[in-house]
Amino acid sequence: MTTEQLHPSPDSPPQQHSSPETHGQESVHDQHSTHDTHDTHSSRARQATHSTHGSPYGGDRLLFLPEALRTFHDTGALAPSGPALVNALVVSATSRPNRPISVLEVGAGTGVVTRRLAQVLRPGDRLHVVEANPRFADRLREDPVLAARRPGVGLRLSTCRVEELPEAAAPTGAADERYDVIVSGLPFTNFEPALVRRILDLYLRLLAPGGELTYFGYLGTTTARTLTSGPRRGARHRAVVRLLRRFEATYGLGERTVWRNLPPARAHLLRSPGPYS
Repeated sequence: MTTEQLHPSPDSPPQQHSSPETHGQESVHDQHSTHDTHDTHSSRARQATHSTHGSPYGGDRLLFLPEALRTFHDTGALAPSGPALVNALVVSATSRPNRPISVLEVGAGTGVVTRRLAQVLRPGDRLHVVEANPRFADRLREDPVLAARRPGVGLRLSTCRVEELPEAAAPTGAADERYDVIVSGLPFTNFEPALVRRILDLYLRLLAPGGELTYFGYLGTTTARTLTSGPRRGARHRAVVRLLRRFEATYGLGERTVWRNLPPARAHLLRSPGPYS
């Protein structure tokens, strides 16, 4: 396992500071300055993406497909998530309190969700990305959009499985860091039910009270798995689905079906017990 800090590019726009006396009471001039800074940041991020990859998703697909075919058990898809699914997964990071937040993304792949998170997070926020595939992790290290994020947004990359994080071995409630938001891209139905249960329990331990978790699953996979993989894998798949449905019945806030994705998917939003501060 390796964990490293990824630093923004040195030519990122300067961070805007507000004194305690004027926080929340910016002058018209300050509001225009912040707006201009945001526009500059977004423009640089878009230019970086298009100049390096031709389109926001073209470079991802070129890397994603061969890696997915090579490690389908851990990847669970043949293409990165589309924009509509990405937006559904990052909703908790956009509907947020007026304070810095800490976000954990698990199974980042080539970074389609990571880039969106980096664009919506604010100075003072922290993003911890966990990606087990070393080729995908290399892609994240070199990503120009992540490098062009706002100054003051911390970004940490761990190349490992989420259950290999040091926090995974900590007793319940003893994690060094708790997260306001967890976004999971793991293909749960590819795993054994016992592993899925351990990961879900770990997510609950890592979430701050009232923190939110999003994950997704593709539609129609139970029927497809039963028809193509035989009765044993079909039974394992159904066991995982039942486990997820029980988890969602206990902690779920809602779900959103994303038809404009390949294949169509359903994003789930859940909340950990306790009051959110």
